[in-house]
Amino acid sequence: MKRADDFPFCCGINIRDLHDDFVLDIGHDKTMDWKRRKINTTILENETGYVKKVWGSYNTVCLAYPNYYRTGMANLGFQTVYKILNDQPSFLCERVFLPASGNDARIVSGAAGIFSLENQKSIAEFDILAFSLSFENDYPNILKMLDLAGIPPRAKDRLENYPLMIGGGIAATLNPEPLADFFDLFILGEAEEVLPQFCRYFEEARRLGHDRRKLLSGLQKEINNIYVPGLYEVRYSADSKIQSISQRDKDLPEKIKIKHVKDINAFCTQEVISAPQMEMEDMFLVEVNRGCARSCRFCAASFVYRPVRFRGFAEIAASIDYGLKRKKKIGLVGTAVSEHPDLMRICEYISAQGAQAGLGSLRIDQIDEKMVDLIKAHGIETVALAPEAGSQRMRDVLRKDITEADIMRAAELLAGKEIPNLRLYFMVGLPGEEERDIDAIIELVGKIRHHVLNKFEGKKKFRRITLSINQFIPKPATPFQWCPLADVNSAGKKIKKIENAFRRERQIKVIHDVPKWNYVQALLSLGDRRVGEILLAVNRLEGNWAQVLKEVNINADFYVYRQKQFDEVLPWDIIDLGVSKKALISEYQKAVCLVAREYQELMKKDTAKYK
Repeated sequence: MKRADDFPFCCGINIRDLHDDFVLDIGHDKTMDWKRRKINTTILENETGYVKKVWGSYNTVCLAYPNYYRTGMANLGFQTVYKILNDQPSFLCERVFLPASGNDARIVSGAAGIFSLENQKSIAEFDILAFSLSFENDYPNILKMLDLAGIPPRAKDRLENYPLMIGGGIAATLNPEPLADFFDLFILGEAEEVLPQFCRYFEEARRLGHDRRKLLSGLQKEINNIYVPGLYEVRYSADSKIQSISQRDKDLPEKIKIKHVKDINAFCTQEVISAPQMEMEDMFLVEVNRGCARSCRFCAASFVYRPVRFRGFAEIAASIDYGLKRKKKIGLVGTAVSEHPDLMRICEYISAQGAQAGLGSLRIDQIDEKMVDLIKAHGIETVALAPEAGSQRMRDVLRKDITEADIMRAAELLAGKEIPNLRLYFMVGLPGEEERDIDAIIELVGKIRHHVLNKFEGKKKFRRITLSINQFIPKPATPFQWCPLADVNSAGKKIKKIENAFRRERQIKVIHDVPKWNYVQALLSLGDRRVGEILLAVNRLEGNWAQVLKEVNINADFYVYRQKQFDEVLPWDIIDLGVSKKALISEYQKAVCLVAREYQELMKKDTAKYK
């Protein structure tokens, strides 16, 4: 199960492609059309919970996920939006996903088309095309899907007869600007309250015969969390930095204020559609919380989804009862699952029903003997822990608030109860990181391995420690938003060093992202509207990023490798998430001071050696 990353309207999991048996095939001849319909029909026959309405008087929405079916359907936020839209009496919502790789050779852009799952309609036929955006690296797939439907990518080139194009999700909420030229509007933040408001406004505007321009202007003025980028102008200075972002009409808000859902108990956020082809197919997913009070300096969830909120036991129990009618395992989803005040009670309730609980990454300092007993009782064989850094200095810079003693104690408790697999998350390329911090990761993992094997001595065999090593990527709306990405080649060497350290250890497996894609993610995370030109070129050159970065007259390093200044306008400054820039600067400076103080202490020690 993925680490606590499931957020309403936004989340997803980067996983393997859809199985060949369930490829959403597309083709323009009769044979391919028949095959596509048969495959889609088979998918629906295997699903439980989907909605199929009859086309007619409904306002139609195609909810798109710019990745494969298996990935999109494991996204609790995507499923939640599907339910919200279909719950509106006058709305019909269907789904579409990126066609599986291997079929593109049979596609004629704009001719073959791309069709909704439920009623096999071209996505160009819908009134609204809504993309759920969880990961920046999925952005090129948006343009690919528009190409297949024959829809012009730029909003300014689309006439009234094309669908209104909407974007939402955590990636867009953090920074919508790289996609600003492609979307008519964004619905940012949490969807449960704002989406029904949007639907009511859209229906009324349509009844009154408002054109698209009038609709968008009214939405921007009347509803929180909505951002219409075409109504805002970005000016650049001679040094390519943003000079200003301003509204074109004085009646428009200067900033887009994001309103958060106060009472998550008012909504039922749980798995809507169950299918044997989705990741985590054996678990019924139930949201237990949003937000995190820890405020780790690298974590967007801590700053985007404030304040931390926990669903009540009664509401969670009702979701569990419903889910157990479909499956025998309940996946508890949230950003701070292990900190839920009723977690033990929830797990005991699941056990009492003769079922199992699935838990994601657990907070290291929350693990105690009682929790481990519950984990063992639920048959969980792999537990994920996130030290993030090997050295205490780096954990302090990140504000993880855990010590090596906490980490060792958690590992020993898990091993003592014979949990056979551990998954450990670490980052490289952190602000202020030195080579000794990479050595500290290797040393810490070695200690964990030693202590775990000692606990298992004479007992059931320990299987594996999996190290998930990822490069740190600065994220908007966090204290590290001003930081540059570490050089990807340097990060790659650090990952290689960790790999080599454990190459002969059969019980330690190292997995990691491809460093070059970290560069792309950073570009799409930190970019402004000009990055849209890069995305257009990526689509035109069929994903050849190396060629694109040579051809396009935009310096991508400007966004990726440049230290930002506190007084400059950042692309995402138009979004007001409720956390002041002053507070973020203060946290950034605290982190810098920790590095500087530690460096000064080292210098003193080195100087003392030669006195």
